[in-house]
Amino acid sequence: MTRPPFVISIQSQVVFGHVGNSAAAFPMQAAGLEVAVIPTVIFSNTPDYPTLRGQALPPGFFADLLLGAQERDLPRRADYIVTGYIGSLEVAQQTADFIADAKAQNPDLIYLCDPVMGDQGPGLYVPETIADVMRERLLPMADLATPNPFELGWLTGRKIDTLAGLEDARADLRLAPGARLVVTGCVLNDTPAGKIESIILGEGVPSRHPVTHLPIALPGTGDLFAGLIVACLGRGMTLQQAVARAQDLVSVGLAHARDLGAGEVVLSEPGFRKALLTLGD
Repeated sequence: MTRPPFVISIQSQVVFGHVGNSAAAFPMQAAGLEVAVIPTVIFSNTPDYPTLRGQALPPGFFADLLLGAQERDLPRRADYIVTGYIGSLEVAQQTADFIADAKAQNPDLIYLCDPVMGDQGPGLYVPETIADVMRERLLPMADLATPNPFELGWLTGRKIDTLAGLEDARADLRLAPGARLVVTGCVLNDTPAGKIESIILGEGVPSRHPVTHLPIALPGTGDLFAGLIVACLGRGMTLQQAVARAQDLVSVGLAHARDLGAGEVVLSEPGFRKALLTLGD
């Protein structure tokens, strides 16, 4: 019997709601992937509520979890590693060390770096020291990177409003040769009215994937999108197919949340759950 694709997912976790691992793990598991979840922070909820409990994992505690993952030989077994939100400089550095070691042990490992740093509304919401680790250490190891336009602009100092600007920004990133960049949530000067795009760079001609722009912005959308990309890749899709399918499924989740009046990404819509069970079929 063939083992399912195996993912190590290193990002935030919440008690209530769907961000970080609490958004990304479910679609990967429902699609038939095996997922090892390593939290960087554990919070009661997203910061959008009046109170926020919990904390970033203490560096010693986080290091112990990484050691346990090494003792179980998870880096050598893994097909993918995903990283997202990181809440402290020490944890960011430990994550970079872990990924460097994992890629040395397992050259076939695919690393997706979602540099969760900020967005147009709130701006940068991690300390610049953490953003620097993402730029200087994590992104250069990535096989796939999924920044939004704000994050890409902050990392490169460029304005992201044209396709040429996107290509210049990719050239400014310290990505490895052959790495592919998926810029999410783009509204460029030639994006069709009423649409929002994900744009893939690094495979010759850019691949553009417009979808209807829903007037709703919810925490966890990018985390869900990254998890869905890995789920689709794990089920045998090409990156272009994975991005297009992930966008469709995120739209289903956002529309359902809008209809419910929810303040979080919603993962319970029946069609969404059914689609996860048949990805790649």
